[in-house]
Amino acid sequence: MTLSQLEYIVAVDTYRHFATAADHCHVTQPTLSMQIQKLEDELGVLLFDRSKQPVVPTETGQLILNQARDVLRTARRIPEIVKESKEDFSGELRLGIIPTLAPYLLPYFIGQFIDHYPAVTVQIQEMMTEQVLERLKNGLIDVGIVVTPLDENGLLEIPLFYEPFVVYAANSHPLFQKTTISATDLKTDGLWLLTEGHCFRNQVVSLCGTDKRLNGSQPLRYETGSLETLIKLIDKQDGFTLLPYLATIDMDNVRKARTRPFEAPQPVREVSLVMHRSFLKRKLIDALKQEIVTHLPAELTTKKKNTVVGI
Repeated sequence: MTLSQLEYIVAVDTYRHFATAADHCHVTQPTLSMQIQKLEDELGVLLFDRSKQPVVPTETGQLILNQARDVLRTARRIPEIVKESKEDFSGELRLGIIPTLAPYLLPYFIGQFIDHYPAVTVQIQEMMTEQVLERLKNGLIDVGIVVTPLDENGLLEIPLFYEPFVVYAANSHPLFQKTTISATDLKTDGLWLLTEGHCFRNQVVSLCGTDKRLNGSQPLRYETGSLETLIKLIDKQDGFTLLPYLATIDMDNVRKARTRPFEAPQPVREVSLVMHRSFLKRKLIDALKQEIVTHLPAELTTKKKNTVVGI
């Protein structure tokens, strides 16, 4: 049994296709297939059910794959230990970030981080929270920036900041007449939401109490994965939505006039770095955290009594 063989079976499990796995491992498909067959012969079990498309692990194969990921993760720690001891900030950092944070948070820190650590290649992928967690567990990304708490086994959460929720209401909506918003004010018609799967949607529904009043009695019911689309719909139609504070900072004066803060204690979402507990590049993660926190708007770094909304 070799580390290369373990890499091959993990690649097949990840991509569920022998040719794609071979490309990822930079070998020919016959070489990859031969090495997997050799490993199966040595172990005396079938690791994959090749009769199904896409290929899937057998029951025993899945158990072996879980162990193989742990073995490979441990093996990769050896060169990382050397780099850590030399404080060598180099290599690749694969970062996953959720869509309701990416366009608003990344511009604050990513340029400075790259300038300060030029030997680090940063690969950023925008994806939903479930995808971030899955790819962290499979070793396809190194760190995620998501909303917590998640309490996932094997993952470490490092809180960064607490971002307030803000109401965005059309000029014609009753909430527009308010100076500040309370929880009871949200029990009204006209709520616009992101599509299911976004943790921000879950938090908005939690705050508003129900999703039965979506868009009120309007003939149009529309759900989107873009906060900007929700804002434009409210600008042209009616209703209201909740936005994360960072999404409101660069608004023009017309749009800012449609935002309303919550009464204290404000509802907030906890934004954290999330990584696998065995991930070794802790100093690089500390550097990333410091870069993010240093460049945040001052309002987000001031400690206040707030209420963290679950996801």
